[in-house]
Amino acid sequence: MDIAIVGGGAAAVGLLDALAATEGEPAVGETGTITVFEPSPQLWRGRPYGPDLDSVLVNAPPAIMSIRNSDFGHYAAWLGDRGADHIDELLGLPLVPRALYGEYLAHTAEKAIAALGEQGRLVRVVAARVTEVVRSGARLVLRTHDTHDPYDTQEHEATHVALCVGGGTPPDPYGLDEFPGFTTDPYPLADTLDHVPAGGDVAIIGSGLTAVDVVVSLAARGHQGRITLLSRSGVLPHVWQRPDDRRPRHVTAERVAGLHQARGNVTLDDLVGLLRRELADAGEDFDELAAELRGTEAEDPVQRLRRQIAAVDDPRIGRRVLQETAHTVGPYVWRLLPEADRAWLRRHLRTATSVASPMVPVNASVLMRLLDSGQLAVTRGVHAIEPVNGWFRVRDDDGERTAEIVVNAVNPPPQAVPAAARHLVRSLVSAGLATLHPSGGLIPADPRVHVVGDLTGGGSFITSSIPGVAAQASRTAQALRTISAAVQPPAPGRP
Repeated sequence: MDIAIVGGGAAAVGLLDALAATEGEPAVGETGTITVFEPSPQLWRGRPYGPDLDSVLVNAPPAIMSIRNSDFGHYAAWLGDRGADHIDELLGLPLVPRALYGEYLAHTAEKAIAALGEQGRLVRVVAARVTEVVRSGARLVLRTHDTHDPYDTQEHEATHVALCVGGGTPPDPYGLDEFPGFTTDPYPLADTLDHVPAGGDVAIIGSGLTAVDVVVSLAARGHQGRITLLSRSGVLPHVWQRPDDRRPRHVTAERVAGLHQARGNVTLDDLVGLLRRELADAGEDFDELAAELRGTEAEDPVQRLRRQIAAVDDPRIGRRVLQETAHTVGPYVWRLLPEADRAWLRRHLRTATSVASPMVPVNASVLMRLLDSGQLAVTRGVHAIEPVNGWFRVRDDDGERTAEIVVNAVNPPPQAVPAAARHLVRSLVSAGLATLHPSGGLIPADPRVHVVGDLTGGGSFITSSIPGVAAQASRTAQALRTISAAVQPPAPGRP
């Protein structure tokens, strides 16, 4: 079996690590190559975890960031004593710069490659972009372009292809891409903020985690000018609470699978019932949690941020359960829900994203300080942003304002096709190897094609997290092992 992995970021690391796992031993007689195609110099780190400012932090506790499926201590064990220099005092846990997390991914990939080598699997990396996959008899042919010479095309054969191409390209909602002073994609912030005058008025489109990164990094560099978050909803991310050791007992994939097997369907009401039981076991009131969630978009964002910083130590488990299960159970149950329930959840996307992907307390504290000082403001109801005489005019519900610099912090929607992968995706669809899902993403139409990460068609309306990617990587590795075992001849002396 010759496996081609397209993309060399976190999803590829998770897949390599899962393929290298020795549990159950590799299939008898398994041989072949694994080729990773990645044109970026930031191998294994992807867009989020390359070199950047130290203020750009991993946005989740260590147990949430393990790239090894179900091994919640894998990343924490690698981090070891280095975490002591990066403790979030409110959270009580280490939150390191993303570049350091990128080192963890690189270390994990290198260990997996060494383990695979010991098992007789050669792993090689090709620094080229895959632009096309076509059929060639029983094999697949990948056509690549060299990163330095676009006329240098090569062909590589494989029996299986795993797409690990990462998330989509940030959209440009106001058509500002060609105007000086506007940044479409803020990462790496080390480059973006070098071009921001220390006293300039900065407007940031969006109010999610990327916007938080921009604000915190501006503050870390001593920015003196005004900073405004421009948002249609004005909703800031919730704030992480201190993790506890409790694992959900009712809101689990096993319980959901049991409901589906018994009744043939699963509804949003079923999930609410499971959550009610979870909270009841802890002596908590579901209706109180529901009222808090319903008020997310109506409550003043500054008051809500202040209240949530004060509640970091709140022992109630409701939000903790939602945050965990949104990424662990959510991708599975999403495919089982009726379309009416999925449509309802999409209408509440901003609230759901705010809860499922909260900001870390250390960043929340920086925002609170800037809001209290008046340097930072959050604006709701943005209608238009227009370039005017070298500046930008912003029209919102409160009138008009101007900005010298505009930074786009709008994230791509889940299952969006990255711009660099569009030709590749078109070739897969044209060859009948995959189909586009109506809601976004790609569905394999051939058992030789696999998708790991946010491009997976039919996935949840919330962008994939590290736990979700690790779970997908584990399932894909198991599928490849099963296929390999089915096609390998028995070893001598075995029936």
